[in-house]
Amino acid sequence: MSQNPSDTSPKPRVLIIGGGFAGLQCAMGLADAPVDITLADRHNYHLFQPLLYQVATAVLSPADIAGPIRRVLRNQQNARVVLARLTGVDLQNKLARFPRGEVAYDYLVLATGVTHSYFGHDDWAELAPGLKTVDDALEIRRRVLLAYEAAEWEADPAARQAKLTFVVVGGGPTGVELAGALKEIAAQAIPKDFRNIDTTTAQVILIEASPRLLAALPEALAERALRDLQQMGVQVRLNSMVTDICEGAVLIGDERLSAENIIWAAGVRGSEIAKTLGCELDQQGRVRVKEDLTLPEHPEVFAVGDLAHVVDQKTGQPVPGIAPAAIQMGQYVARQIRNEVTSGPAATERPAFRYRDKGGMATIGRNRAVAYIFGQRFTGFFAWLIWSLVHIIPLIDFRSKLSVIFTWILSYFSLSKSARLITGRTKMKVKTALGVIGDKEPKSEE
Repeated sequence: MSQNPSDTSPKPRVLIIGGGFAGLQCAMGLADAPVDITLADRHNYHLFQPLLYQVATAVLSPADIAGPIRRVLRNQQNARVVLARLTGVDLQNKLARFPRGEVAYDYLVLATGVTHSYFGHDDWAELAPGLKTVDDALEIRRRVLLAYEAAEWEADPAARQAKLTFVVVGGGPTGVELAGALKEIAAQAIPKDFRNIDTTTAQVILIEASPRLLAALPEALAERALRDLQQMGVQVRLNSMVTDICEGAVLIGDERLSAENIIWAAGVRGSEIAKTLGCELDQQGRVRVKEDLTLPEHPEVFAVGDLAHVVDQKTGQPVPGIAPAAIQMGQYVARQIRNEVTSGPAATERPAFRYRDKGGMATIGRNRAVAYIFGQRFTGFFAWLIWSLVHIIPLIDFRSKLSVIFTWILSYFSLSKSARLITGRTKMKVKTALGVIGDKEPKSEE
């Protein structure tokens, strides 16, 4: 990195961990600041998580919603990108630890996000995958598509119905959107593709422990989402707590639901690095930060995005772990660092972070959505259009925007899912008239 020869003073070192919404916004917000930025992430891409469920349900391909971080920052001369996983932080000596060494920092921005929470039942993870990464989405897509392939040749009626039963645990936006998309696959996208089964008989069951769906939206919109799902044929189980998940079944109290396809969308917890910081965490394992998003006694260390537990001064409630909040946090931290490196910390007083709540939304299916924007409620086709526009604009580059728009238009008019590729090694166990077949994974050809 070239520097002005006349300027021998080292620039402040800003280390950003995580290339999600918060981390990337922070890096871009410091584009013309006199700092040296290192952005480290264990993946080489920025992922637009709100559309991840469409990869899981075969609407979009991963490249439609993800882009290389290096490409995003390639014209930003004060930034470099490192593919690495953070293993620990020495807060006293201002050192971040990675598998291959340590990196010193003047400012540290932790934007490592959250992962799935199974509320003490981590053994459920293998049977009920969550949806946070591209790998998660591809695994869910593989399981969903394989379920229909297996059901096509299954002779036992009970086993066939279990293969055609999809259970989504969690009634937040991700759960609602997944349930609606899974029902659309069964009812609209693939009925003509199979000869031995009627895919429209597939059951999609959405399980929610609380009395309502979409807790972050007004109750009237939650009720509309419930009606839309039910009209589509989704079975919604409210006030239902999952007590166990085992091979081929979900237990709600003493009730057993036979299902070979279970998706977890019920909870999240802070990334593992939060436990190593020695600071207070909330019940979800997120870092309780000060009003300027810093760790107590460490004003040079920020925790942002889903990792941060910060209370909204207006509502008295924690800021939600959603993309708009993460974007605002990243931009806020960039402003504070910029002000301090140009004017000096002593001359700059940090204002408290203020979250600007623009609303929330969820899509249920084709022409079905609910949205709450700037205090206004929208439903149906108009809400679906708003949802589409809101999710197109933040995509990382023009190619992604164009690809998603084209795919959505094609899907809207053809009712097809264009990304129905089963990746990875297939494994099916099916009882047919010829006996049990597919009980072993096929050997790769040499």
